[in-house]
Amino acid sequence: MSAKDADFEAFSAIQRIKQEQGDSLVILAHHYQRMEIVELGDFAGDSFELSRRAAAKKDARFIVFCGVHFMAESAAILAGENQVVQIPDMNAGCPMADMADLVSVSRAWEEIGSVLDTKKLVPIVYVNSDASLKAFTGRNRGCSCTSANAQKAITWAFEKGEKVLFFPDEHLGRNSGNALGLPTDEMIVWKSNEPLGGNTAQDIERARLILWDGFCHVHTNFTPAHIEQARKKFPDAKIIVHPECPQEVVKLADASGSTSRIIRFVEEAPSGSTIIVGTEFNLVQRLNITTPEKVVMPLARSACPNMAKITLGKLLHTLQNLGTFNVVKVDPATKKDAALALDRMLALAG
Repeated sequence: MSAKDADFEAFSAIQRIKQEQGDSLVILAHHYQRMEIVELGDFAGDSFELSRRAAAKKDARFIVFCGVHFMAESAAILAGENQVVQIPDMNAGCPMADMADLVSVSRAWEEIGSVLDTKKLVPIVYVNSDASLKAFTGRNRGCSCTSANAQKAITWAFEKGEKVLFFPDEHLGRNSGNALGLPTDEMIVWKSNEPLGGNTAQDIERARLILWDGFCHVHTNFTPAHIEQARKKFPDAKIIVHPECPQEVVKLADASGSTSRIIRFVEEAPSGSTIIVGTEFNLVQRLNITTPEKVVMPLARSACPNMAKITLGKLLHTLQNLGTFNVVKVDPATKKDAALALDRMLALAG
């Protein structure tokens, strides 16, 4: 049997299981998944949209998350007692999420506390993070965020305190701070392997936004040179990039935004437009197919190997073992505190 035939059989088998399970099963597919996985999803979206879907699907007994592990973990935090969350590949991780852990963030919090009263400090944790960090944030009056609502979350935090610790993505935090008009000298980077994060006490006292030094390798692949080359080759094209890109790239683009914002930008562009997109390659490729009246091209080819770990075969195996295979669990204490951070994030969309 050829690989193509095997994929067709798996696709058909998944469709049959979906029909048999009805409303008791929901498959959530992140936009960075390959085309066939997105087609099989009951809902496709970015991490924020899928978090909302996971929270809203109270009638589903089984939630299968086609994305990376922290996303399935967030779904498990929001899930009800009667729901089971599964992921087709437990090894579909996120390098950015691994750039911050509870020990290093707790140590940073204590070090900042040696300089100022942490009652003035509000943590904002990007959803690309471990459940224990969401729980830490929930316990400390903070909020989770996604790229879709990072600016809103930071604004919310400034209403609660004077300073924000934003982790683990430096670039999303900095681009959000730039968009909110924060002066450059009021944003500092915290390097977790250096005393006081590589800052002076005066730096910390002056800063309003403290940025963890994490990053997304997919989006830091994009450079100003890529935009300069695109401008020369396609002078009439519009360029939109993800806010996980470095600020130098964001400033040169025509627009920036979350995955959902990028999709709307492409869909709302006039027929005949050329749009160059700086984000994960699978999404760009799919947008070029789904909007045939426009030309959609990648700023550069940059793909997420962890998203690619979710295959038709693994999804089928998961559905053939509902409730037992690759179940994503979060201990009750962590779940309770982490839910505070996620619920505050969802409330901001209200």
